[in-house]
Amino acid sequence: MIKGMTLVREMASGDALDKLGRLLLSLGFEQGKGWKDETGRGTALLAPLGNLELVAGRQPAVPPILIEVIGLDAIHTAVQQWMLANYRTEEVDSLLSKPEPTHWNSRLFTVRLPEGSSDGLVLGFWQSENPLHGKPVAIEGDLSAAGMRFAIVTARWNAVITDRLLQGALDGVYRSGAAKADVEIVRVPGAWEIPSAARTLAESKRFDAIITLGCLLRGETAHYEAIYTEVARGIGQSQQDTGVPHAFGVLTCETLEQALDRAGVKAGNKGFEAAIAAIEMVSIQRKIRAGESGS
Repeated sequence: MIKGMTLVREMASGDALDKLGRLLLSLGFEQGKGWKDETGRGTALLAPLGNLELVAGRQPAVPPILIEVIGLDAIHTAVQQWMLANYRTEEVDSLLSKPEPTHWNSRLFTVRLPEGSSDGLVLGFWQSENPLHGKPVAIEGDLSAAGMRFAIVTARWNAVITDRLLQGALDGVYRSGAAKADVEIVRVPGAWEIPSAARTLAESKRFDAIITLGCLLRGETAHYEAIYTEVARGIGQSQQDTGVPHAFGVLTCETLEQALDRAGVKAGNKGFEAAIAAIEMVSIQRKIRAGESGS
């Protein structure tokens, strides 16, 4: 079974080895276990991922050692500063290239270190321009709400909070392309009544998603936890039974100040976040169903 891969390159001197090792460690490599005996020494530099690429026919016009990075421009600046500290300024221009686009949807720069092996050591640093590069293939939702229908269930209790949550949710769906005619708002007395209204709306099959908004403050009621548990269970059960996504925007806070922070004052707006989650879940469901029908 394959466990790992090691690429061994000769450096001209111990000083060159140490200098390059310090540079690569500063860029994000991890220090591995080195070795030393009477014939020489080595430094192990570990990267999170290693690849072995085999080529037949035309050899690609890339350096033999390619290092994939995040933040290519910052890496280039760090390498340039290291080069200026170790080589004459007039040499750096010929040894270090600028980041340039490649034909394989990425950007790349190279650096040649003369004190490597006989022909020098050439490193290529590159970054993919594909935002999904390296990620497992997955179905992900889009954030366009055009053509989607939403019901928003909001509690009147603690209206100073829930009204802010409602405005955040409306901002989220409208900004994402939903038409006002496709959004229906239902007000219920308190958080306890949210699951019942949400289920009725979901069972009507008129909506692609239900957005639930409410606020429970621990200091206002002795049965805070019991209410929250039932509200969360009821919303979740409605979602499971009907198959209609329910976005959870019910705040559970210790104080009014905490609730205000989560309703748009300091910590974002939970109503907006719930709306975005609802849009994404509708998109995911549509993609899954489209895949099933096309298979």
